Amino acid sequence: MINEIAPDLFNSQFEANQTCNDSDYILYFKERQVLLKPNGDAFKLPQKKDIAGLPSDTTFIYLFRVKNKACFLLKTTAGINDTNLCFEDINIFRYLPQVPGWACLLGFQLYNWYNNHQFCGKCGHKTRLKDDERAIHCDHCETTIYPNISPAIIVAIICKDRILLARGAQWPEGRFSLVAGYTDVGESLEETVIREVKEEVGLDIKNIRYYKNHPWPLSGSLMVGFIADADDQQTIIIDEKEIAEAAWFTRDNLPPYSPEISISGEMIDQFRKGKL
Repeated sequence: MINEIAPDLFNSQFEANQTCNDSDYILYFKERQVLLKPNGDAFKLPQKKDIAGLPSDTTFIYLFRVKNKACFLLKTTAGINDTNLCFEDINIFRYLPQVPGWACLLGFQLYNWYNNHQFCGKCGHKTRLKDDERAIHCDHCETTIYPNISPAIIVAIICKDRILLARGAQWPEGRFSLVAGYTDVGESLEETVIREVKEEVGLDIKNIRYYKNHPWPLSGSLMVGFIADADDQQTIIIDEKEIAEAAWFTRDNLPPYSPEISISGEMIDQFRKGKL
């Protein structure tokens, strides 16, 4: 999966009191676009030295380390207009090499988090970034805000050599994935699996077991993967608000599915190989 990177290539641990140097990497976002440096037919993360004429109000927020170089979020109200660089939709991460792709994804999550908490949700006063940890603080009411992470489940429902796949209501024709959903207040992860499967495709499941987990920055979620068994003679009843269609597929007759950069793609591929 895209986040499974060796520590010497990517380290998300917060480091206090970091200064942005010319060789450090920069992430700059404009809504859902990220600033990249063209590199032949591909792209790479720009370094501070690559960005000409930085505005006077530029600030740098430490994010993480990429190949042992610090990576900073650049913030400015003036914008960046460097013709040697270009903006690409955040979904470019799917086509970048693993390390810069993951850096763009995780940086995008933190960029949204910082933007959404410029003011305190409790008292409305201006907030500030803490110096000693990755957190936002309100000096007026002493509220501390940490990055938002939402637990969610994703489940491979299996019956012998068949797997149940579903197409989301807003997805294009032919795109299938596993059943997934967010954990509700007071639920265990296993209870979420049972409820989501019943709600979305109307099936009763058993023998729930853990697979692995995967942080997914686009939704700020931690996807926890499970495998469960179900009788394929049950009638599939879809929740039409969430699901356009669902069906059983054999290992040798799978529809197009997500690549292995995501936990859904990895689990479906493991099923195809007979390892799930």
